[in-house]
Amino acid sequence: MSPERVAAPEECTCLAVRQAARRVTQFYDQFLAPSGLRTTQFSILSKLRRLGETTINELAAEMVMDRTTLGRNVLPLEREGLISIEPGRTDRRSKTVKLTAEGRKRLDQAREGWRAAQTAFAGGFGEERTLLLRSLLREATETELPEASMANQ
Repeated sequence: MSPERVAAPEECTCLAVRQAARRVTQFYDQFLAPSGLRTTQFSILSKLRRLGETTINELAAEMVMDRTTLGRNVLPLEREGLISIEPGRTDRRSKTVKLTAEGRKRLDQAREGWRAAQTAFAGGFGEERTLLLRSLLREATETELPEASMANQ
C-alpha cells in the first residue's frame, strides 16, 4: 500500500494567496502608519467614499468580507468618529454606515502614504507585473467558483 501523496505547500493556491496578502498588507501598513490607519481600515474608508451611505451588508459584499469580520473592523472606525453607523431608514434592523467629515479628512491624510506604498511596491515588483497581478486578482475575485458540495461530486 503506497502512502497518499500530500501536496507541497507551494502547490496550494489558497496558501500562496494568503501569504502574499499578509506580506503586502504588512508592507502597506508601514506606509499608512503615520495616518493611524491600517490597510483594512483605509480600504473600508476608501470604499465608503466611493459608495456613499450604504448598509453594512452591502459594504461587506463590496469588500468581499463576511458581515461579522466587517463588523469587527468598523467598530474602531466608529469609535474614532471616522464613520457613523445608524439604523436603516426603511428597515430599523439593518444598519447604514457612512463616512464622516473626520473620516474624509483622515482618508485624505492617509492617501499620501498609500500612494507611496503603491509606487514602492511597483518599483520593487515591477510596473508591468504589478498591473498584471492586480488584473489577475480582480479576475480571481470575480470568478464564480463552485460550492464545495458541488466541487466534490
